[in-house]
Formats: sequence, structure tokens, C-alpha cells
Amino acid sequence: MATSTKNATEKSPIELAKRAAAFAAVDAHIRPGDKVIGIGSGSTVPYAVERIAAMGKAANENRFFVPTGFQSQNLILDAELDVTVDGADEVDSDLNLIKGGGACHLREKVIAESAKTFVVVADFRKESKVLGEKYTKGVPVEIVPFASARVLSALRALGSTKAALRMAKEKAGPVVTDNGNFCVDAPFPESMMRDPSALLHQIKFITGVVEVGLFTNMCEAAYFGNEDGTITIQSLDGSKEANIKVDL
Repeated sequence: MATSTKNATEKSPIELAKRAAAFAAVDAHIRPGDKVIGIGSGSTVPYAVERIAAMGKAANENRFFVPTGFQSQNLILDAELDVTVDGADEVDSDLNLIKGGGACHLREKVIAESAKTFVVVADFRKESKVLGEKYTKGVPVEIVPFASARVLSALRALGSTKAALRMAKEKAGPVVTDNGNFCVDAPFPESMMRDPSALLHQIKFITGVVEVGLFTNMCEAAYFGNEDGTITIQSLDGSKEANIKVDL
């Protein structure tokens, strides 16, 4: 316990905020009877794993954990997860999300949609009223490489005049997803981002689009870690609980 406290005090305020949000989400949504649990790939997720591990061997020995990078051909397509915990690049006031900053949004969406309960953990910088307010890079769109020119043209015609392939930082060429596809970042005007469900469907109709980093009507609750160490819980019914303290 002393080691855990020491490690916590050495973390930055942002990391402590993420940790508090993740701990609260796990405490509220991962129950003793939950046996199949989805684990996302956001920067807050390792803290959720830490909290799950702290439940002990007896609690976890019969559980099956499905990460978004899981390679098995038998994934979970015929099974329903009890709960999925993941991060987000941005969360609006209606619990719509932008995900895909790490170009993993196809697998993240599969895991999220396969769960009875999908909750998000993030720090306070990810909370906004309208998507695109905080995450300004644009909507992540995974596309088939062969169709890249066609998709970019269609996205620009739709309203994302600055849509562009995401380029790799450590090598020449575009980012390649875990599925062998390209990723486009497509900024849209605020007027279109105010209805993310409609925008999602418009983008999905473009031939060559594999998946879109807009997650709508999926998230049950979002847990935001605040700079002062407290958390804020935003629920699907519009209610919000603030200044909640979490034992780290």
C-alpha cells in the first residue's frame, strides 16, 4: 500500500486525474458477477487495469478480458461482454465521443458495441459541449487504401475541406492501422458536429470507408478526472455529479 501511495504522489496532476477517473469507473461498473470484460486502448485504460488487478486473483481468475488488439480469429463476435472500459479523445454533453487518435477506433467500436455496458474514462481536458471543440484534428476515418483518393474527395465535398491522410511520424508515408488500412483526419464545421449521429451515417455511406471515429448512442457514463484530484461523473440521463473524491 505504501508503494502505491508513493507512486501516486510522483504522478503529474493529469495522470492523477486519469487514475482517479479510471478507479471510479471500475468501482462502479465492474461487478463480481462480470465475467467478460472489454479493455480499450486509451491512455487512461492502464489505470483501469491497475484497479481491476487490485481486486485480487480470486476475483479475476475466471474472467475473460478482451483487449482491442486481441488477435484471435474467435474474438468475441458471438459473445456479449458484460462491460467495456475505454478512453476517448473527446466527450460531448450528450456522451457522444470522438475516438481514433490512436487509429484503433474500428476495434474499439467492435468491443464497445459488444458490451452490455460501455463506460469511458478520461481527464477533464476531454470534456466539451460539442465534439470538435477540444479535439480539433478532425473526425478519424479508417479507409481502404485503394479508395483513398476517392474518399478524400467525397469527405471534402461533404464539408471537411481540410480532410487529409494521417501521416506517420517515425517513417515515411501514411499511418497504417492494425487492420492494414489508412486513417484520414476530417475536420468538419461546428454546425455539422452538433449532430454527430447524422454525420456518422453520412460518412459511412462513402464507398471505401471502413469505420468512423464517432461513437454515438453507445456510452452509458463518462468519468472525468479533475486537476484537483476529484472526479466528475456524467450520465446518459444528463445528470452530473461533481467534486467526488476517490481513494487512490
